[in-house]
Amino acid sequence: MVKTIMKIDGMMCGMCEAHVNDAVRAAVKAKKVNSSHSKGETEIISEEALDNAVLKEAVEKTGYKVLDITSEPYEKKGLFHKK
Repeated sequence: MVKTIMKIDGMMCGMCEAHVNDAVRAAVKAKKVNSSHSKGETEIISEEALDNAVLKEAVEKTGYKVLDITSEPYEKKGLFHKK
């Protein structure tokens, strides 16, 4: 699993977050997409590394500016009981 973080300029409200989320979901196969206009970023969880150029193009078509894209390995945090 991979977590991709996009820094995005121009998101002002919840509807902006929804537009970005929809654009990302339409462009790539993502398990989870979550945007925050207050942080100015979108987090994407996917099975495989994503194509940054595809992500950037999809988001910028909606009128927002992509400032940076980073990726890191992602491990799902589960609830484990210690014995």
